[in-house]
Amino acid sequence: MAIIEPVINTPFTLQTLPSDWPGNFWGHWVLFTLVTIIVVILMVMGFIYIARREIGRMQSRVGPNRTGPFGLLQALADVLKVLLKEGITPAAVDKPIYWLAPIVTLVPVFVVFAVIPFTNGGMLANLNIGVLYVVAISSITTVGMFMAGWGSSNKYSLISAMRVVASVVSYEFPVLIAIASVILIAGSLSMNDIVIAQDIPFILLQPLGFLIFFIAGLAEISRAPFDLLEADQEIVAGFHLEYSGIKFALFYLVEYGEAFLLSCLITTIFLAGWRGPVLPEWLWFIIKVLIVWFVMVWLWATLPRVRIDQMMALAWKFLLPLAVINLVVTAIEVLALPEGMLWIMIPINFAMTAILILFWSKKFFRLGWGRVEV
Repeated sequence: MAIIEPVINTPFTLQTLPSDWPGNFWGHWVLFTLVTIIVVILMVMGFIYIARREIGRMQSRVGPNRTGPFGLLQALADVLKVLLKEGITPAAVDKPIYWLAPIVTLVPVFVVFAVIPFTNGGMLANLNIGVLYVVAISSITTVGMFMAGWGSSNKYSLISAMRVVASVVSYEFPVLIAIASVILIAGSLSMNDIVIAQDIPFILLQPLGFLIFFIAGLAEISRAPFDLLEADQEIVAGFHLEYSGIKFALFYLVEYGEAFLLSCLITTIFLAGWRGPVLPEWLWFIIKVLIVWFVMVWLWATLPRVRIDQMMALAWKFLLPLAVINLVVTAIEVLALPEGMLWIMIPINFAMTAILILFWSKKFFRLGWGRVEV
């Protein structure tokens, strides 16, 4: 007897790009490697420009408006300026670690983009363990930052590097548990399969998971209000204090490259990635990434920087318990709800999100205002 598979009608074109497109393995590898590097660099320059203009508007001051039309070439001018600056190496540094740190920090940021689908199947490698790959490779960046702080032989750089390690270790748990909730619904670790599974964007099915992932992601990449690495009154410039010239430019590229990566991950995991009607898939992906970046800059321009004890308490006392509760509830929903009825999760999970945030913040979450808590 012939088995007839059901045809699922969706408003999207789900024809996956062949894994060896445009025709052979090495051609695919070279093409997508070049495209990834160029896109990341161009998007980082665009992010810098958007951040300056957006913050200028929000804080009622003038952003870049002189170099090029509307100041569009200001980021390029800054790149040329920092590349032409003299690279100074302090005498007391541990030179092998000091020189390797920028490379160890930068390379993983580019490598992670190998599994980010800009279109359906449009990526360097469609790994069936794409989520694990992202988590494993992105953690290496922290090692490079610690190397920079340790190798600089500067106490302020070392304090900043230790803060990086503390923040990543603390916020990695909520991030992983939030992703696990998404994996339960998607049934796959492939980044492309997660996008395909989002007939309903996961931000609607997992509002609490999205908030946890977004907040913890900001803390992991040290974006406002968790930018303690740039607390000038405490540690001057952070782990890259002793770096200048091209080496500093690499760290600057990492800072915005991680912001672009986080925007891509949120778009892929929670905003249905490249999926959308009418417009090309890659254009939908870029639009969603820019929306996420706009929100990140909005927070940067408006929220004050938190203390280090507040930052640690938020991870362990607030985000981690809520992430565990969200995971358990999601597992029950996936087992209990019939296939094709995931939309029932929307009102349930939104109500749970509101109740948990209000209840937990009033009953269990205390930051110890007025004193530093260990």
